[in-house]
Amino acid sequence: MEYTYTGTAHEALVDAYAADDERFRTGQRSAFPERAATIEEIGVLRRLLFPGCWNGAALVGDEDAVKAALDQLGQLFCHGIQPYANQCLATVVTNVLDQLPAIRQLLKRDVEAAYKGDPAAKSYVEIIRSYPGFHATMVHRVAHAIYEEGEGVYARELSEAAKSDSGIDIHPGAELGEYFFIDHGSGVVIGETAEVGDWARLYQEVTLGALHFEEDENDEHALKKGYKRHPTIGDNVVLGAGSKILGPVTIGDHVSIEANAWVTDDVPDHTTVFIKHPEQQRKTRPPEQR
Repeated sequence: MEYTYTGTAHEALVDAYAADDERFRTGQRSAFPERAATIEEIGVLRRLLFPGCWNGAALVGDEDAVKAALDQLGQLFCHGIQPYANQCLATVVTNVLDQLPAIRQLLKRDVEAAYKGDPAAKSYVEIIRSYPGFHATMVHRVAHAIYEEGEGVYARELSEAAKSDSGIDIHPGAELGEYFFIDHGSGVVIGETAEVGDWARLYQEVTLGALHFEEDENDEHALKKGYKRHPTIGDNVVLGAGSKILGPVTIGDHVSIEANAWVTDDVPDHTTVFIKHPEQQRKTRPPEQR
């Protein structure tokens, strides 16, 4: 089946490109080095979402060109879904593509959060092209839309492709709020039923995981599926490097979980959780022993 996009996202995207400010370089015809995507879908997706950063300037101001790119992306989505669903499911794909303008607005807020949350960030373009946390978030927001349409296996394929590039494992079922930022990112794991509020900032090796698993009463040796087993994170939360938030616990607003803390209980608003550091001792060897 040949897919043709029938919605109006191409019109909304062209309008959105025109509204971008200079930080996104959307209207500039930059000749960045080509960077191959892990899978073709991601290459098309990033050009549609941030054309000025991925040599997609020909899309800006041209609804027909954007429509053609949507047709291409939709066809790739159809081919990805078809082995699992035995049909193209054009309605599902169109529903996802219709969301791209709104997803793009969310991603622009994620770029802003990264820029404001990282003293090393020099520009929005640097974040869009080189930050692994943003790459994982970009793919996740689209994969989540596909997951919500009932095509979770293909959504997982997209997430795994992003993981291969970034080292960040976000299950497509996880719900991420606005202004989301993962700094550095290697080893971050976010489970299927995790929920994260607005202005969350995560660092490397953070886990939003399960603590215990329930067994399926009707299937020996099988674990139960489809229940809440991952944390709910509030707004304005910072999760330090190596912190582990495990189980269906609730972390309140304005909470800081510092590096390597292990949390398995609810944490109230305006709380800092930290591990007391062991006493450090030093002994300098005398010159004759060096």
